[in-house]
Amino acid sequence: MTSTDRPQAANTIAMLGQAYSLLGFKIVDGVVGAGYPQKPSHSAVFAQIKREGSRLTDLAKGANMTPQSMSELVAELVELGYVERKPDPTDGRAKLIVLTDRGNACIDAAQTTIQSLEDQLTAILGDRGHRQLRTLLTKLLAEG
Repeated sequence: MTSTDRPQAANTIAMLGQAYSLLGFKIVDGVVGAGYPQKPSHSAVFAQIKREGSRLTDLAKGANMTPQSMSELVAELVELGYVERKPDPTDGRAKLIVLTDRGNACIDAAQTTIQSLEDQLTAILGDRGHRQLRTLLTKLLAEG
């Protein structure tokens, strides 16, 4: 077998990307399974929105996307009944994207799913391994 015949081992960056995708899809599956239909792209809103509401520009910046793209996601979530647009009390010209009761319940379902995934990580890695993973990821993210 030559070096070109051997399968190439995944690099760390590829593995982190695969883990991110896998876990993201598992979260969406859990939320959809709990009765809150959505698309994976909607997580760009749910991951950024504050419980008291957020401006569209802040959501877009936090998700590293254009305001136009974020506006499309927000429009879909308005249609699904998860968020609504309300006047910003601090600036009459601006709007806040605010979670509805259904949106808050959806986030609660996501948090339940995330806790289940955390428990699965502990079952796979053990308590010590899970703590080490969190320590290493924290260190990596602090450098970003």
